[in-house]
Amino acid sequence: MSLIQPFRGLRPAAGQAAAIAAPPYDVLSSDEARARAAGKPWSFLHISKPEIDLPRETDPYAPEVYAKAAENLQKMLDAGILVRDAAPCYYAYRLTMPGPAGDHVQTGLVAAANVADYDSNRIRKHEFTRPDKEDDRVRQIEALNAQTGPVLLAYPASATADALIDAVARGTPDSDVTADDGIRHQIWVLADPAAIAAITEAFTAMKALYIADGHHRSAAASRVAAARRQQGRTNSADSFLAVIFPHHQMKILDYNRVVKDLRGLDESSLLQKLGGAFSVEASAQRVHPSRPGEFGMYLAGKWHKLTIKPSLVPQDPVASLDVSLLSDHVLGPLLGIADLRRDKRIDFVGGIRGLAELEKRVDSGEMAVAFALHPTRMDQLMAVADSNEVMPPKSTWFEPKLADGLVSHVLD
Repeated sequence: MSLIQPFRGLRPAAGQAAAIAAPPYDVLSSDEARARAAGKPWSFLHISKPEIDLPRETDPYAPEVYAKAAENLQKMLDAGILVRDAAPCYYAYRLTMPGPAGDHVQTGLVAAANVADYDSNRIRKHEFTRPDKEDDRVRQIEALNAQTGPVLLAYPASATADALIDAVARGTPDSDVTADDGIRHQIWVLADPAAIAAITEAFTAMKALYIADGHHRSAAASRVAAARRQQGRTNSADSFLAVIFPHHQMKILDYNRVVKDLRGLDESSLLQKLGGAFSVEASAQRVHPSRPGEFGMYLAGKWHKLTIKPSLVPQDPVASLDVSLLSDHVLGPLLGIADLRRDKRIDFVGGIRGLAELEKRVDSGEMAVAFALHPTRMDQLMAVADSNEVMPPKSTWFEPKLADGLVSHVLD
């Protein structure tokens, strides 16, 4: 079986994409999803966050929630709002994110990725997963008999694959939606057998693909496939819904940290202790790190630039990450935060919110100190995955986000 394959996508009917497209299920709370879906009966949030159609006190992991998702999907099918392609296709997916320095554009491929390659680590991971989150996705897939949340993958440099995908993303798109956050989502359908075969061959030649976001979705797909194989059911559950972009087009933003207290230290004591591992410079402006090994720190209404001493940066692909350097030389030894997953004294702020959000959290008194980091690079992520290691929690924040509902994968 090839690394990827075409599939019969479940997509919005003509003219319905704007009514259906929704943010990913895991970036909104139930209350936020309820507000976003108000007055939008065909929003995909009714499938991805179906608790919004049940009483507010409903446990979002209760059986009736998954049943409601299936009911809402069937309503959209019965109404002809979602339709399934007659033959297996690939789909080009272009994201355009406006920015002060110009638009960021990335063009990738929607495909069914091979579960066996995930299981053998040819589709490579860089994060641990949580059983409860895996369980949630397994129940959602089984209830819908479909995968509706795409896994975000990256492929290593391939001029051949780039050219083949770009050739699909021409002319009038089959779906074209600009979301309320300004991100434009465009989908082109590829049904030509010769072009499909060429793309399949180009990806089959690749050494590996890399999970950027969606570890719980891919792990859940693997579990569903394994369970169905045990039942003697061999079908499209052996692949999972993915959107695959060239690694050099993907955009990772900083994933910053805020800490509730200084563990008994005062401002001057913390600054003094930081001098053991960093050069410390006061700054009259916000410090947005310009390179790896450089950090911004907001403390008591003032910014400081911290630069790690070069001798303290190891060669190990995980230990050399900025998120690791901050943990190993500041969060752990100075502030007593050893477990980023469980310690309630630390929180994480995606770079999309800007440095003003860090100032707000500290100035309000909610947090005592904030740290701005340089974004993790894609080559660093791939090096960690190639080493069969995992990154620290909250190491990457990808933007722009994919939309749910534009292409789903039905399990025949």
